[in-house]
Amino acid sequence: MAIEYDLDIATRSSAAEVAAWLAETGREIGVFDASITGEQLANKGVFAYTRLGTCVSVIQQRPPHPWDPIVTDLGFTPTVDVGFRMGKETDTPVQQDDMIRLVAPLLERFDGDAVLHFQFEVIWLLRKNGELSLNERNDLWRPQRLALMTQPYRRETHTMDMD
Repeated sequence: MAIEYDLDIATRSSAAEVAAWLAETGREIGVFDASITGEQLANKGVFAYTRLGTCVSVIQQRPPHPWDPIVTDLGFTPTVDVGFRMGKETDTPVQQDDMIRLVAPLLERFDGDAVLHFQFEVIWLLRKNGELSLNERNDLWRPQRLALMTQPYRRETHTMDMD
C-alpha cells in the first residue's frame, strides 16, 4: 500500500501557478533535479519525482462532495491539491523531511486555508484564517522539521471525522 500525503489549499492561484513555483523552489533547494518542471508536476499521467523517489503532483481540485471532511470538519473548500506519494526505495522519514522542505515555503508563498494530512487520518498541519498549527506529535514534528517552518505557529492537534 502506498504512503500518501496531501496538501489541500484554498487559494486564488491555479494549480499550474502552484506547480511552476513548486518546481522552481524544489530545484533551488535540491529536492528536484534540474529536469523537473511545473508542467510535469501538473500533468496527470506524467510522474515527477524528488531526488529521493517521492512522486509529487499538483492538481486543480474539483468541487468537493458535501460530505468531504475538509469542508465539513475544517470549514474550507480546497482548490489545489499537492500530492506526495512516498517512494519504496528510500526511508519514509527522509522523504517526509523533503516534503516539509517543499511545503514550508509553499505556505509562505500562497495564502489561504491549507491542510497537510495523511489520508484524512492524521493532520500534520492546518492553516486556518491565517493561523498555522502543527500537530503536537513530536514523532511527526522532529526538531529538524520544526526548524524548516519560518511562519509563526502553535502546536495543536486537529482531526477529521471519517465516519
